[in-house]
Amino acid sequence: MSVKRRDALSARATAEHNEDMSDPRVLGPGLLPTPFTADEIRAAAGSGLTIGIRIDLPDGSTATRVNRFSETDADGATLERWSLADRSDVSADRVTWLDLQRHAAFDAATTTASTETLSTPLGDLACLRYDTEDGVYWFALAHPGMPVRYESDGVRTTVESIQRA
Repeated sequence: MSVKRRDALSARATAEHNEDMSDPRVLGPGLLPTPFTADEIRAAAGSGLTIGIRIDLPDGSTATRVNRFSETDADGATLERWSLADRSDVSADRVTWLDLQRHAAFDAATTTASTETLSTPLGDLACLRYDTEDGVYWFALAHPGMPVRYESDGVRTTVESIQRA
Protein backbone atom coordinates (compact mmCIF):
# COMPACT_ATOMS: atom_id res chain seq x y z
CA MET A 1 0.00 0.00 0.00
CA SER A 2 1.28 3.44 -0.76
CA VAL A 3 0.59 6.97 0.35
CA LYS A 4 0.63 8.93 -2.87
CA ARG A 5 1.92 12.39 -3.49
CA ARG A 6 2.25 12.60 -7.23
CA ASP A 7 3.83 15.54 -8.95
CA ALA A 8 4.06 14.93 -12.69
CA LEU A 9 7.30 16.11 -14.22
CA SER A 10 6.61 18.62 -16.94
CA ALA A 11 7.24 17.88 -20.60
CA ARG A 12 9.30 21.07 -20.69
CA ALA A 13 11.65 19.83 -17.96
CA THR A 14 12.03 16.51 -19.79
CA ALA A 15 12.87 18.30 -23.03
CA GLU A 16 15.42 20.49 -21.26
CA HIS A 17 17.12 17.40 -19.77
CA ASN A 18 17.23 15.69 -23.15
CA GLU A 19 18.87 18.71 -24.74
CA ASP A 20 21.56 18.79 -22.03
CA MET A 21 23.59 15.68 -22.79
CA SER A 22 26.16 16.81 -20.20
CA ASP A 23 23.70 15.67 -17.50
CA PRO A 24 25.04 12.25 -16.35
CA ARG A 25 21.44 11.11 -15.72
CA VAL A 26 20.50 11.51 -19.39
CA LEU A 27 21.88 8.59 -21.39
CA GLY A 28 20.60 9.55 -24.81
CA PRO A 29 18.19 11.60 -26.89
CA GLY A 30 14.54 10.89 -26.17
CA LEU A 31 15.27 9.30 -22.80
CA LEU A 32 14.12 10.56 -19.41
CA PRO A 33 16.80 11.27 -16.81
CA THR A 34 17.60 8.12 -14.83
CA PRO A 35 16.95 8.23 -11.08
CA PHE A 36 20.66 7.69 -10.30
CA THR A 37 24.01 8.04 -12.03
CA ALA A 38 26.40 5.12 -12.43
CA ASP A 39 28.64 6.75 -9.79
CA GLU A 40 25.76 6.99 -7.30
CA ILE A 41 24.92 3.31 -7.86
CA ARG A 42 28.59 2.35 -7.37
CA ALA A 43 28.85 4.35 -4.14
CA ALA A 44 25.67 2.79 -2.75
CA ALA A 45 26.50 -0.79 -3.75
CA GLY A 46 29.92 -1.14 -2.21
CA SER A 47 31.31 -4.64 -1.86
CA GLY A 48 28.97 -7.03 -0.10
CA LEU A 49 25.69 -5.12 -0.52
CA THR A 50 22.94 -7.74 -0.16
CA ILE A 51 19.34 -7.11 -1.23
CA GLY A 52 16.40 -9.33 -0.22
CA ILE A 53 13.59 -9.35 -2.78
CA ARG A 54 10.02 -10.67 -2.50
CA ILE A 55 8.18 -11.64 -5.67
CA ASP A 56 4.38 -11.85 -5.53
CA LEU A 57 2.99 -13.88 -8.44
CA PRO A 58 -0.49 -13.60 -10.00
CA ASP A 59 -1.54 -17.00 -8.58
CA GLY A 60 -0.95 -15.74 -5.03
CA SER A 61 2.31 -17.60 -4.49
CA THR A 62 5.51 -15.82 -3.48
CA ALA A 63 9.22 -16.32 -3.94
CA THR A 64 12.20 -14.72 -2.25
CA ARG A 65 15.42 -13.94 -4.06
CA VAL A 66 18.72 -12.41 -3.03
CA ASN A 67 21.07 -10.13 -4.99
CA ARG A 68 24.60 -9.56 -3.68
CA PHE A 69 27.40 -7.37 -5.04
CA SER A 70 31.00 -8.55 -4.69
CA GLU A 71 34.37 -7.89 -6.32
CA THR A 72 33.50 -4.24 -6.88
CA ASP A 73 35.76 -1.76 -8.64
CA ALA A 74 35.43 1.58 -10.42
CA ASP A 75 33.78 -0.02 -13.47
CA GLY A 76 31.41 -2.59 -11.96
CA ALA A 77 30.93 -5.63 -9.78
CA THR A 78 30.05 -9.28 -9.74
CA LEU A 79 26.30 -9.57 -9.16
CA GLU A 80 25.32 -12.85 -7.54
CA ARG A 81 21.64 -13.88 -7.51
CA TRP A 82 19.83 -16.81 -5.95
CA SER A 83 16.51 -18.06 -4.64
CA LEU A 84 16.16 -18.59 -0.89
CA ALA A 85 14.10 -21.72 -1.60
CA ASP A 86 16.82 -23.33 -3.74
CA ARG A 87 20.29 -21.91 -3.44
CA SER A 88 21.49 -24.27 -6.18
CA ASP A 89 20.24 -21.73 -8.73
CA VAL A 90 23.01 -19.23 -7.93
CA SER A 91 24.10 -17.16 -10.90
CA ALA A 92 26.95 -14.68 -10.98
CA ASP A 93 27.58 -12.15 -13.72
CA ARG A 94 29.90 -9.20 -14.14
CA VAL A 95 27.87 -5.97 -14.46
CA THR A 96 29.01 -2.42 -15.01
CA TRP A 97 27.60 0.52 -13.08
CA LEU A 98 26.63 2.14 -16.38
CA ASP A 99 24.72 -1.00 -17.46
CA LEU A 100 22.78 -0.88 -14.18
CA GLN A 101 22.02 2.81 -14.78
CA ARG A 102 20.84 1.97 -18.33
CA HIS A 103 18.14 -0.33 -16.88
CA ALA A 104 16.35 2.85 -15.75
CA ALA A 105 16.74 4.84 -18.98
CA PHE A 106 13.10 5.06 -20.06
CA ASP A 107 11.65 6.46 -23.29
CA ALA A 108 10.36 9.98 -22.67
CA ALA A 109 7.56 9.59 -25.23
CA THR A 110 5.99 6.55 -23.54
CA THR A 111 6.89 7.03 -19.86
CA THR A 112 5.36 9.23 -17.20
CA ALA A 113 7.65 10.20 -14.33
CA SER A 114 6.40 11.44 -10.97
CA THR A 115 7.26 11.48 -7.28
CA GLU A 116 5.51 9.37 -4.70
CA THR A 117 5.91 8.34 -1.09
CA LEU A 118 5.71 4.56 -1.01
CA SER A 119 5.11 2.39 2.06
CA THR A 120 7.50 -0.58 1.89
CA PRO A 121 9.13 -3.10 4.24
CA LEU A 122 12.02 -0.60 4.34
CA GLY A 123 9.66 2.12 5.64
CA ASP A 124 7.96 5.04 3.93
CA LEU A 125 10.26 6.07 1.09
CA ALA A 126 10.37 9.12 -1.16
CA CYS A 127 10.46 7.61 -4.64
CA LEU A 128 10.70 8.50 -8.28
CA ARG A 129 7.94 6.60 -10.07
CA TYR A 130 8.15 5.67 -13.75
CA ASP A 131 4.98 4.43 -15.49
CA THR A 132 6.18 2.69 -18.66
CA GLU A 133 4.61 0.52 -21.34
CA ASP A 134 6.16 -2.52 -19.61
CA GLY A 135 5.27 -1.77 -16.00
CA VAL A 136 5.64 0.62 -13.09
CA TYR A 137 8.96 1.18 -11.30
CA TRP A 138 9.58 2.94 -7.98
CA PHE A 139 13.15 4.05 -7.19
CA ALA A 140 13.79 5.15 -3.60
CA LEU A 141 15.87 8.31 -3.46
CA ALA A 142 17.58 7.01 -0.29
CA HIS A 143 18.66 3.73 -1.95
CA PRO A 144 20.42 4.29 -5.30
CA GLY A 145 20.22 1.17 -7.48
CA MET A 146 17.41 -1.16 -8.39
CA PRO A 147 13.76 -0.18 -7.98
CA VAL A 148 12.36 -0.86 -4.51
CA ARG A 149 9.16 -1.97 -6.25
CA TYR A 150 8.31 -3.08 -9.76
CA GLU A 151 4.91 -4.18 -11.07
CA SER A 152 4.17 -5.77 -14.43
CA ASP A 153 1.68 -8.35 -15.76
CA GLY A 154 0.32 -9.09 -12.29
CA VAL A 155 3.78 -9.68 -10.77
CA ARG A 156 4.98 -7.41 -7.95
CA THR A 157 8.66 -7.36 -6.98
CA THR A 158 9.51 -5.59 -3.71
CA VAL A 159 12.83 -5.00 -1.95
CA GLU A 160 12.38 -6.24 1.62
CA SER A 161 15.87 -5.75 3.01
CA ILE A 162 19.15 -4.01 2.23
CA GLN A 163 22.25 -5.07 4.15
CA ARG A 164 25.70 -3.59 3.79
CA ALA A 165 28.79 -5.68 4.56
